[in-house]
Amino acid sequence: MYLRPKTLDEAVVQLKMPGIQILSGGTDFYPALADHVAPERVMDISGLRELRGISTEANYFRIGGLTTWTDVIRAPLPRCFDALKSAAREVGSVQIQNRGTVAGNLCNASPAADGVPPLLALDAEIELASSSGSRRLPLAEFLVGNRKTNRRPDELLTAVWVPRGLEDANSLFLKLGARRYLVISISMVAVVIDVEGGQIAAARVAVGSCSAVARRLPMLEKDLIGATVGGGPSRRVTAAHLEPLAPIDDVRATAGYRREASSILIRRALDACMEAA
Repeated sequence: MYLRPKTLDEAVVQLKMPGIQILSGGTDFYPALADHVAPERVMDISGLRELRGISTEANYFRIGGLTTWTDVIRAPLPRCFDALKSAAREVGSVQIQNRGTVAGNLCNASPAADGVPPLLALDAEIELASSSGSRRLPLAEFLVGNRKTNRRPDELLTAVWVPRGLEDANSLFLKLGARRYLVISISMVAVVIDVEGGQIAAARVAVGSCSAVARRLPMLEKDLIGATVGGGPSRRVTAAHLEPLAPIDDVRATAGYRREASSILIRRALDACMEAA
């Protein structure tokens, strides 16, 4: 059964049917099938225009769930979104960026999802809709494990909400992989730094590909407050700050290499953000 709702209201009603697989850009849907047969019930939501686009609200920026990564790259967004734009350019090829959606990247819940660290560093919230209403929760609570989220089967990720307040903050996304393009990362880091009066007033640091889900580093964020532009805040980074991470050994890298690489990427991102302040 192939369903293609024309409105969000129609979509959430159809989602009450059991066993429905949601399809949008399809960039993860078809590769995930491998040798398996496609689900009997597929809902194609690519026609829900109301879920695509980026808007500015009084207290938030709203990114529609069906917004593509190309949309993110092209959108006129403030500096705090520079890290997200850089991550968008790392999402596969240009063709994938044209089709892949923000919601798909998040719902796929890969530990190496490029869009997650920058959105975590922006304190993003997730909006989920069902026939019974909508709810919002922090992205950090939405992602619960490798390929696991808190989305119920009858819910659709309709939007990502980013709180306003740090529009002028510098941000940077850095990614390390075995090659330059089309690579699953060994480690990736997103940093958002707000500088006032020559000192760090707010700091957000998120690391991906080094745990089952991307992690913020709250102790490091706290210890960065007050660091001066000329004081080399990267020197404040210690091994203890990376304790929330749980890297693994796999074919791409060892856990030890991932941890060391993350430390170096964080330092580079901090220095770059401070130089731009």
